Amino acid sequence: MEELSPSTFLEKSVSAPVIDVRSPAEFAKGHIPGAYNLPLFENQERSVVGILYKNQGRQEAIKKGLEIVGPKLTSLVEKAIAMAKDQEILVHCWRGGMRSASVAWLFEASDLKVSILQGGYKNYRTHLRENMLEGRGVTILGGMTGSGKTNLLKALADFGEPVVDLEGIANHRGSAFGDVGLIGQPSTEQFENLLFQAMQSFPKGTSVWLEDESRRIGEIFIPEYFHQAMRNASVVVVTISDEERKKVLLDEYAGQADEELIEAIELLRKRLGGLVTQEAIEAIKRADFGSVVDLLLPYYDKMYNFGLDKRDTDSLIKADLRQKSDKERLVLLSDLRKLDEQKNYG
Repeated sequence: MEELSPSTFLEKSVSAPVIDVRSPAEFAKGHIPGAYNLPLFENQERSVVGILYKNQGRQEAIKKGLEIVGPKLTSLVEKAIAMAKDQEILVHCWRGGMRSASVAWLFEASDLKVSILQGGYKNYRTHLRENMLEGRGVTILGGMTGSGKTNLLKALADFGEPVVDLEGIANHRGSAFGDVGLIGQPSTEQFENLLFQAMQSFPKGTSVWLEDESRRIGEIFIPEYFHQAMRNASVVVVTISDEERKKVLLDEYAGQADEELIEAIELLRKRLGGLVTQEAIEAIKRADFGSVVDLLLPYYDKMYNFGLDKRDTDSLIKADLRQKSDKERLVLLSDLRKLDEQKNYG
């Protein structure tokens, strides 16, 4: 078997499946995107072996581990053979220790070509943090609530621009209404893993589009080092008409479950004030979503301008998209990003 550095391991993972032999709980907390979980121990089994190791030593823990794993060996091999491409497979555990070495030996004995991740998942995480922004920059797409930034990013991606959709990765729209109509978010750790995968998909020397976000998106947090890079980056601030903003918000939220919308508004009660909150709730109940938007936009505009005022004015690039066709908007934004990229890497 061969031990591979994280970078080589990830390169190989494009063509060979990755088998993560950690417990389901470890895997659920965070894993290499696309990896398969073939746990050597289930959650409770891992706990039992760990307690034995702590209280009675390595030998007793190994004996118990063999007792638990023995009946699973045939199933593990069968699953690995079914997953392997051209008889090749990649394996890792937490630190590149006994679990991955044992499983790799078993798979090799079954005529599979096996490579192990040097240092395991722990080393992958170190590699990720050290290389997330290595040779790549970010250009921020900003604008007031309802400016259609998410839709613009999707259109820019279709236009061939380098885009990472932070809210898409987080499965949240980044506001009190962010989880309306959506189910579940990844862990903060898995969000970082997915973000790394997305950033690495672009060549070095590229400045990547990101939407302007606070550090928190729903229940997950953007890594501090990455969010700091976002705060230091150029911000292309888009402007569209108030009528178009209102339409964007109505298209996104009108028709969602009243209970979810009311719950989201209740989260803002202290900031909106009791009167505005009640008026917005009553408007939802009578399906007057236009009035809901009119009531909430002043609050969101104030919050956005407050955040924008904290940025270096030299980093702000205005992009007036009013009176422009969809194609003209994309060309303008693409040109602005390329100028920012040239400034950083030209």
